[in-house]
Amino acid sequence: MSLTYTRLTGEQIERLEAAAHALPFVSLLGIKLEAAEPGSAVMSMAVRDELKRDHGVVHGGAIATLIDTCTAFAIIPLLAEDEHSVTVDLTISYLRPLTTATATASAKILREGRRIIVLSAEVLDHEGNVAATALSTYLRVKNR
Repeated sequence: MSLTYTRLTGEQIERLEAAAHALPFVSLLGIKLEAAEPGSAVMSMAVRDELKRDHGVVHGGAIATLIDTCTAFAIIPLLAEDEHSVTVDLTISYLRPLTTATATASAKILREGRRIIVLSAEVLDHEGNVAATALSTYLRVKNR
């Protein structure tokens, strides 16, 4: 999948790309931004042995990081230059084990308030089956 930006300004694209390059943990896991628009994002993560726990299943923490990163990237285009966001809550339902190929997360904003942003996300396996769903809450914070 090639990187796709829809309905984003040049400044929003610059912020997304800067954020994508500034997260060493995300790079370590191999998470990649695939698409973004204001209020939604799609990211992928190749399933590899280093991310697996026993029985060849991707560790829940790697899936949680994919979800948390994807939801954050859905928010980035909506933030003012003097703002950032922080995760307040992340609830995940793991529905199917991830074992091979690539996992793809998509996130979208359900409600954006002045301070609180609520998003939903889902992770699909390489066959398009839902492997996990999530509901996340972020707090919009002014930079210091």
